[in-house]
This record gives sequence, structure tokens and C-alpha cells, in this order.
Amino acid sequence: MMKRQSLVVALASLAAACAHAATLKATLIQPEDDARLERNRIERAYLGHPGGPVAEGLQMALDDARFELEAAGAQVALDAKAARDLAAARALAVAAEKAGAAVLLTDLPADWTLAVADAVKIPVLNVGEPSDRLRQQDCRARLFHLLPSERMRTDALAQTLLSRKWSKLLLLTGPSAEDAQRSQVAQASIKRYGLQVVASKPFKLSADPRERDLANPLLLTAGNQYDAVWVVDSDGEFARTLPYRTVLPRPVVGDAGLVAVGWHAQFERFGAPQVSRRFQKNAKRPMVAQDWAAWMAGKVLVQLVAGAPKGTPALWAQNLPKLPLDGSKGVAMGFRAWDGQLRQPMLLTDGQGVISMAPVEGVLHPSNVLDTLGADAPEKLCKNPR
Repeated sequence: MMKRQSLVVALASLAAACAHAATLKATLIQPEDDARLERNRIERAYLGHPGGPVAEGLQMALDDARFELEAAGAQVALDAKAARDLAAARALAVAAEKAGAAVLLTDLPADWTLAVADAVKIPVLNVGEPSDRLRQQDCRARLFHLLPSERMRTDALAQTLLSRKWSKLLLLTGPSAEDAQRSQVAQASIKRYGLQVVASKPFKLSADPRERDLANPLLLTAGNQYDAVWVVDSDGEFARTLPYRTVLPRPVVGDAGLVAVGWHAQFERFGAPQVSRRFQKNAKRPMVAQDWAAWMAGKVLVQLVAGAPKGTPALWAQNLPKLPLDGSKGVAMGFRAWDGQLRQPMLLTDGQGVISMAPVEGVLHPSNVLDTLGADAPEKLCKNPR
């Protein structure tokens, strides 16, 4: 397990020049023992999964902004803390607020994230949890999301399938509770874009010889006619074995084959190669969606204090929802008023390169085409106005 160290970054080359400028203090809270970052999982590099600690993306954003902050006479101080459980995460959040933090950043499970958001009165930037319930029924007025939601990923896939006229789908779902929840989200996107599930089948990886057939790709993909196989596998182990092993010669999408992600290191437009190369140079690994989300969170901190270097935490909190953000995706991005989600295009990748982007050409929306990805305003379940 990778060791976590407290990360303290103070960006001000000339202390005298910044003596009268406010310092924006922020604290990153992350799990003490993060199963996502275990060595055997990191080495497999499952698409859509973290590739390393998000602190590295935050560090890069603050390093990138060194001269901007110096010119504004402002500075950012970032601290990182590790929590062993939900109660510890809540306690760390309270302590950070008491110590003067103006913003919290979290890379935590959904329940822990909610506990943090409920414990403080300052903005919380979620960089690592895609759960839709944090944007919907369990939303919070001060909770903002840099990482794309699960629904944004599935909408991007559904749009892509629709554009290619792959309308009949075989849906394969794993055994975990997370798989079941994510499968429901996928089916909502499938329904939204008029696609059809011709069959839905469960799979299960097991060491029990009696259950071997439950993970047999040939048996699972036989007996139906379909244009594509959509696999929901939060663990990732089964999904990676599925492409090219289906009975019919059909594409695999979802958690293997064609996957919708917030970022991929092979994205080659809008200045993205420079972003990915800087990250690769600093972190010694490819940049993935969680790193991009952390980098964007760092840019939020920079824009808040650079835009109001003598501001107060209350002013920064007021300005945060209105920030225009550039994430090297070709469009201006900002937070949605109804769920705190950062609007953004999605990238479709096979792991080797970026195949396409979503929203796909031809998809329309009355006000902002980016709102075709994720729960739109009329679908909102969030009852906490911002």
C-alpha cells in the first residue's frame, strides 16, 4: 500500500510581496488504506479506475499556477490528511475548518463524502467519487463534483452507440451491490436514448468449480442477437477478459472495450497533450480521470484566490459556483446549479487512444448540449438549492 504523507504546498515566491494578501487554505481528505491503490490493481490499469494518489494532480495544478499567483499577490496552502474511517473523515473535516480551511477536497467513498459535507459550512470539492446519489437524492448545497458522474459516463456510451446504430444490447452485470446500482444507471441511459436491452444476464467470477460457467464468455453471450455487449463490472477483472471472446463478433462497451472516461493520456486536442506530458513527467505515470479531476480542483483553488487575493472564505465560497473553467477539453466549463456537477465532455477510449468524444454530433439540448450528459435539470432529485 502506498504510503500517504501530509502534503503542504505554499505558493508565494516573494513573501514580502504577499504579506498583505490572503492565503487560501485547503485540505485534501483521503482514505488511509485505499484498496483502489493496491499495487496489483494499479498494475492492471483498469480503464476508469484511479492510477495513483490524486494529490499528484493537485500538486501539478498549483505548480502550473505559480506565476499567476505571484502576479496576483496571492497564495494557496494545501494540506493532505488520511482518514481510517467515516468518523475520522468527519473529525478531520471539522478540524480543518477550525484551522482556517476555506475549501475541502475529498477522494472518499460516497458515505464518507456526505459525512464530511454535513460536518462543515465550507465548500467541498469531490474529486474521486462518481456516485450519482451524491448529485441527486443525497446532494448537498456546498458539495461540488469535478469527476464525471456514473450517469455522465453511461450517457456518453449510449449516445455513441446510438450514433453508430448499435441499438440492440446484451447487458452483463456483476454480482456486487455496486454493480447492481451501476447497471440501473446504465439502463436509465439506454432508455433515455431509445436503445434496447435484448437480454440481461448476471456473471460471477468464482473459484468454485460448480460456478465456473457463470463467468464463461461463450455461454453468457450465446442465445441472443445483439449489436453490442454492455458489461458492468466495478471490479474490472471479468470485463477485461470479454472483448474478442463473445459468440457473435460484436463490440464490447462499458467497463471494457469502449469505455467512457473523463480523461485519457492519449487525448490529442485542445492542449491536452501538454497537460498529460507535464503530469507524466511529474508523477511518472499516465494521467487518468481522477488525476484530471484533482488538477481541475487545484485550478478552482487558484482561480478563487487569484480572482480575489484579499478575499475572505465567505467571498470565495460565493464565487466558486460561478467560476468559468478551462480543462483542455475544448469548451468552457462550469458547475451545474442543480447538482454541483462540473459540465464537461467525455472521452471514449479503447485504452490505446481516444476514439471519439461526447456529446456526439447531432445530439441537441435547448440550452447547453453538455447537459445531455448526466441528470438534466428536469430530472433533478436534488432538493438543496445552491
